[in-house]
Amino acid sequence: MVVYAAAGTAGVPWFSAGSSGWGGASYGYILGFIVAAGIVGRLAEQGATRTALRTAGLMVIGNVVIYAIGVTYLKFAIDVTWATALSLGMVPFLLGDALKIALAAGLFPATWRLVQRFS
Repeated sequence: MVVYAAAGTAGVPWFSAGSSGWGGASYGYILGFIVAAGIVGRLAEQGATRTALRTAGLMVIGNVVIYAIGVTYLKFAIDVTWATALSLGMVPFLLGDALKIALAAGLFPATWRLVQRFS
């Protein structure tokens, strides 16, 4: 993600709608994803993904980080109120994120068991 963000910032047109640079409204979500990956990855290394409940909690933490950075950046990038930024940049995605968390939280611990069995 760091390489993706750096290349897009440098001018590679692969952000939303073929844009590039750091000023786009969705750039905060890219930054949020990088920060969340660091936090979630570190906690996962410490065993936070061994059960479905802990995996779900860890994924919620990741989403909170992404939304905190992304919505804040969006608010200032398009100069809207907090309520508008939340309604544009978070609310439409909550249901899909919840479904993905539920699915992944159920599959991830089972995947760990398979990996351990074959290692």
